[in-house]
Amino acid sequence: MKHYLLIDLGTGSTRAALVRADGEILAVSSFVNRYYRDEAYPDAQYFLPQEWEEELLRCCEEVHARCPGIRADAVSAAGARQSIVLLDRGGQAFYGLPNIDNRGREFMDRIRDKERLYEMSGKWVTEDCCAAKLLGLRLRRPELSESAGTVLSLSGWICRLFTGLSVFEPSQACETQLYDLGTGNWSDFLCSVYGVNPALLPPLAAAGSVAGAVLPKLRRSLGMAEDAVFVVGGADTQAALLQTGLQPGDIAIVSGTTSPVTALVDHKYYDPQQRVWTDANFGGRGFLIETNPGVTGLNYQRVKASLFPDTPYEELERAYAEKRDFRCTASFSSLLFHERRALRTGGFFLGTPFPDQVDRVDMLWAVLADIACATYEQLWRLRELCGHDRDYILGCGGGFRSETLCRMLADLSGLELRLLPGFEQATVLGLCRLCSGALGAETESGTQGGALCYRPGEGELIRRYLPVWNRNRLAVNTMEAKN
Repeated sequence: MKHYLLIDLGTGSTRAALVRADGEILAVSSFVNRYYRDEAYPDAQYFLPQEWEEELLRCCEEVHARCPGIRADAVSAAGARQSIVLLDRGGQAFYGLPNIDNRGREFMDRIRDKERLYEMSGKWVTEDCCAAKLLGLRLRRPELSESAGTVLSLSGWICRLFTGLSVFEPSQACETQLYDLGTGNWSDFLCSVYGVNPALLPPLAAAGSVAGAVLPKLRRSLGMAEDAVFVVGGADTQAALLQTGLQPGDIAIVSGTTSPVTALVDHKYYDPQQRVWTDANFGGRGFLIETNPGVTGLNYQRVKASLFPDTPYEELERAYAEKRDFRCTASFSSLLFHERRALRTGGFFLGTPFPDQVDRVDMLWAVLADIACATYEQLWRLRELCGHDRDYILGCGGGFRSETLCRMLADLSGLELRLLPGFEQATVLGLCRLCSGALGAETESGTQGGALCYRPGEGELIRRYLPVWNRNRLAVNTMEAKN
């Protein structure tokens, strides 16, 4: 039986897992990602790759120590999209720009040919894309920009760490807005628009291909197999979707830090009204159409940490099940995707004066309902665009550990929500499939049982919440837009 060391670099945390080829997860170790503010911009964050590297290698050593006698045959990694690592000309990683970095926002008005950029890249012009971060870096922190010799995705950076080789996977490349979806290659034109030197971009390599052998030093320190290799991974969303079994005609939701709502197509999709993003699937084989309510699960984690730091999630779920009314609404999801508009203002909305009946459970339930409503909004818009006519949707990701969220989405959509075994660890299990395919190992899932299905019910509470939530959210953001 083959074994794999699999690394998942998310927005909030990073984890390493030792996994058997049949999908059984033997050990997991994680750390919370640390970010710093760059005061040269109104809203810029960065991380130090060296700090993450030390924590990551500690996690890798820890999972191997928990499983004596297990020697990993392959390593692979998936990373948060729209995040990059800069290497200096000596090949050392020195600066990280995460997806939550918005240093390019104030410079987006300088970009021309926006219609052509959308057609080529599948993304409208936004500070979210890596090209905008590089533009902001060049215009205000030239000393950092000029030090860069290579730009890597998060998963590509891990490949470099384990093999010394630099590659970029298409599912990550399409998030830079420097990649032409039509040709499947880096675009000199897109690079010129953002002032990015194409020489910074390494060769493309398909997910599931073998990048090379693991460096002897790491192989020995981690006790890996003598012939251990690194299998190219890619974007965490695409890795997670492998676990769902997504097929053309399906729609799948990945519930995590954000909640992308996706459909798989075999052609490059173009929407003249720019209501969707088009992503490259793993290896550039096929395309994903995506809508996204923006930050969702991260909001829930942060509010829970503030209001219920020591309360188990299971106890909260029991409290939610007893609710028969709502006393406030919440708005923290960050995008009106179909309008290409970020929602800058959010919060809790209550009557005045402050109602004495409102408690912490009301507030946290409202945050969960915000996730459900914002995701449902994107779901029905994507269904309308794609002509989706199936009576179910697929799901994966840690957010669906919440039975309340699952029932909310099923009730709002009127569709059955299907979660395959292992949905909580979808990114890791997707990487497991990649490694097994590369090594020719057995790919049967080690998770037992059938799909977990949530069928739509009466859902009276969440349906009453939806119009009030929408009215409050739009009101506060409309006022901000006028000001």
